[in-house]
Amino acid sequence: MIVMEVTSGLLKTIKKQMKKNYIKGIAVFALALLVTACEDFLEKSPYDSVNTENFYKTEEDAVAAVNGAYQPLQWAKLYNMRMWTSDIMAGNSIVGAGGGDDGRETQDMANFVTSPDNQGVLDLWRGPAPGILRCNTVLQRVPEMEISKDLKNRVLGEARFLRGLYYFILVRYFGDVPLILEPQNPGDDLMIGRTDKSLVYEQIIKDLERAAEMLPRREVYGGADLGRASKGAAKGLLAKVHLTLGNWQKVVDLTDEVEKLGYKLNPEYADNFDVSKENSVESLFEVQYVSNSGEDFWSNENQASWLSAFTGPRNSGMVAGGWGWNQPTKEFVASYEKGDKRKDVTVLYEGCPEFDGQAYDKAYSSTGYNLRKFLVTKAISATHDNSPKNFPVLRYSDVLLMKAEALNNLNRTKEAYAPLNKVRNRAGLENAPQAMSKKQFLKAVLKERRMELAFEGQRWFDLTRVKNGEYGLEFLHGIGKLNAKQTHLLFPIPQKEIDANPNLTQNPGY
Repeated sequence: MIVMEVTSGLLKTIKKQMKKNYIKGIAVFALALLVTACEDFLEKSPYDSVNTENFYKTEEDAVAAVNGAYQPLQWAKLYNMRMWTSDIMAGNSIVGAGGGDDGRETQDMANFVTSPDNQGVLDLWRGPAPGILRCNTVLQRVPEMEISKDLKNRVLGEARFLRGLYYFILVRYFGDVPLILEPQNPGDDLMIGRTDKSLVYEQIIKDLERAAEMLPRREVYGGADLGRASKGAAKGLLAKVHLTLGNWQKVVDLTDEVEKLGYKLNPEYADNFDVSKENSVESLFEVQYVSNSGEDFWSNENQASWLSAFTGPRNSGMVAGGWGWNQPTKEFVASYEKGDKRKDVTVLYEGCPEFDGQAYDKAYSSTGYNLRKFLVTKAISATHDNSPKNFPVLRYSDVLLMKAEALNNLNRTKEAYAPLNKVRNRAGLENAPQAMSKKQFLKAVLKERRMELAFEGQRWFDLTRVKNGEYGLEFLHGIGKLNAKQTHLLFPIPQKEIDANPNLTQNPGY
């Protein structure tokens, strides 16, 4: 394998993506980073049409390069599957699907019998790697380009935001991970060990702070650029990083800054999941999907969402596909307060409003419930491989709930009611009960996060971060997941990666 060939193949692919609308058209570290690049691009030829010498020259090249850094977010290793299946681990749902061994790796993860050879774990370890590689390449090559300062800053800001996001995913799932900030070359030490998570977090914060300085406000983007990382996205994600680390005052300051940038709640909760209202005033960042991409549904080049096909009720004919994954549990559905408008948007249940003119039958699911949140009608996607529905990574309601939690932890509980109640009121609920203790308020805001952000890949991270995972273990044991132990709050390092790189160590308990 020659690194120049890998890079040239990557650049050829990026050039191809430029023919489509921005992101909507557009393992595994060290040696594994390069192996992943080979898997994705080495078979593409010829290589001599685009190379590192003639590519990084124009503004179009810079934009094309950073477009490529977004693409791994779309893949099944991240937001097109593995990220949303984390709600199954978190107890909001069960795998469902076709039963038997269908989704066995996810069943094992949800039952806390995960082994180092689990395919889902391997996907999550490898998923961010191509994105990190592409971000590192942009950050190495674009600074030397003779292009406009504003565009250069934007492209570099996007790369820093994306690298921060990729590493934030990794460090929360695995703890210590190899921290690689430059593209690997032949002759480099490719057998890199794990970096202490505190240093990984330091780099994430540095990247996001720099991104917030360099990126424009979202209003600057229009047309095909809608959905790019913006100043608000960087500040919002940075707030979530500090929430994870327990830096409460920083969370409050950053969420205030996001509010000043003009973000607000959509009038209706359902607006967040309406294909015609994507990248709305509530959206800080979402993974972009598109129909009619012309690529194979199961390939990395696919740019259509899997969620409607995967989570639609099995054998119902309600949506194209309909394979019955991610079936909400009875306990989760029972957790909705009476009058909560989010229930009818999120869940299909007996007696719920019809979907596309069809009544729901509880027999479609082994729990009696199916996920509704990400379904699209056949008028929008006539075949299983064509859903254009975006996936939300960060919404303003999340920002408000982060602020409420942080204020409460700063012993400013009276102030914390305002952001919490904004979210509740939009859902059709009354203000939260007054005079709650600090402990009671934390419990209330965490429940609100569960219902507001259900099936958006957020619940698992809440379970594992609060009180160093004690909150999560108490919850999981309370719903019958007695196998869950402290060691399960981090995933095992995939055995394939340890076999390939002897400098990688395993997480305790695996």
